[in-house]
Amino acid sequence: MAIILVTNDDGVHSQGIAALSRAMKEIGDVYIVAPDRERSAVGHALTLHRPLKAEEIREHVYAVNGMPTDCVAIGVNKILPEKPSLIVSGINKGGNVGDDITYSGTVSAAIEGTIMGIPSFAVSIVGGKNFHFDTAAYYSLEVARYILEKSLPYDTLLNVNLPNVKKENIAGIKFTRQGKRVYDNAIQEILDPRGEKHFWIGGGTPYWEHGEDTDIHAVQQGYVSITPVHLDLTNYDALGFLRKSWGSTMSPRTRFGVSTGKYKTGDAESGSA
Repeated sequence: MAIILVTNDDGVHSQGIAALSRAMKEIGDVYIVAPDRERSAVGHALTLHRPLKAEEIREHVYAVNGMPTDCVAIGVNKILPEKPSLIVSGINKGGNVGDDITYSGTVSAAIEGTIMGIPSFAVSIVGGKNFHFDTAAYYSLEVARYILEKSLPYDTLLNVNLPNVKKENIAGIKFTRQGKRVYDNAIQEILDPRGEKHFWIGGGTPYWEHGEDTDIHAVQQGYVSITPVHLDLTNYDALGFLRKSWGSTMSPRTRFGVSTGKYKTGDAESGSA
């Protein structure tokens, strides 16, 4: 039976991870290795400045006093009896669409698994309360079965997002690209009891990029969005453009000091960049 590592960023006691692990037990031997508390929006952080502890709170369930990425690294290398066949991260309470994936601890756990060469996916519910974890668990099982049978392309993970609805209200599945979401007024000013100003990051009004093939649009239309995410962040169009245009616009030998790194204009050296 396949060994499946389940993790998240909402914490080991989250309802989402419980629903996900129950679903995964239909197809594999499940181990939960997750943060001991909520670690939302920590991105791909690793804990390097202090030791970490993994506490077994019940059979095959471990709480780590670290980040989601820590949980994957420790789970794969120190807890699981062998390398897992699959890593699943979620079910996240809140969507990870568009630019959210750059902040998401949920997605970053799947990224870490992919870096290790283990097929991985992240699953999130786009909503704010009264989450339909049963819907997300059902579709997570479908995705997991597909991956175990077909695997995934090299250096690629899946980012799955669902509308917060009952299973019978899902319109279907769409394969999508990452959309663009920007938050307006996302940094709030607050005063403490002494009248000192502080800043609170979060909230604000989201603005979405339009596009029928985006993850955001698919979820808004009632579909499960599945976005393949590649680890190589290189913009190959830009790379080709720079290779062609660089020599025609500036010469590295005359514009940049080879030994000092200082900027040059012609033969006259300037200390500013």
